Amino acid sequence: MTNSLDDTDRALLGLLRENARSPTAELARRLGLSRTTVQSRIERLERARVITGYTVKVADEIEAALVRAHVMITVAPKQAGAIEAALRKIVAVRSLHSVSGAFDLLAVVAEPSIGELDSLIDHIGALEGVERTTSAIVLSTRIER
Repeated sequence: MTNSLDDTDRALLGLLRENARSPTAELARRLGLSRTTVQSRIERLERARVITGYTVKVADEIEAALVRAHVMITVAPKQAGAIEAALRKIVAVRSLHSVSGAFDLLAVVAEPSIGELDSLIDHIGALEGVERTTSAIVLSTRIER
């Protein structure tokens, strides 16, 4: 479906990324389309699983107060699925990536303090099937899109 997106679909997705709660009438005005056309496009994109959900963006000052880290995880053979399921339940895990190289997974995590981050990393390391973790605390974000 992604290669069948037209410029209007891409523009609509861009506006929804800015504010997924924008009223359809506002989206239509900004795109120069009718409200019903925009609603139909959104419904088509949802049915096609181009849009798979909506989320909340937390205020920058709240996010900036968190200690973030990248936790690289080495997984025992055939344990990736179970570890992914366990990590999915941990709210502090913001994203999880399968990666190539010396590690199998990269978890991006955020906690309110170094102590809580330390406990979280210990918890991840204690999951059955986790062979090793290495972490790097994020000092600053230079580019985020």
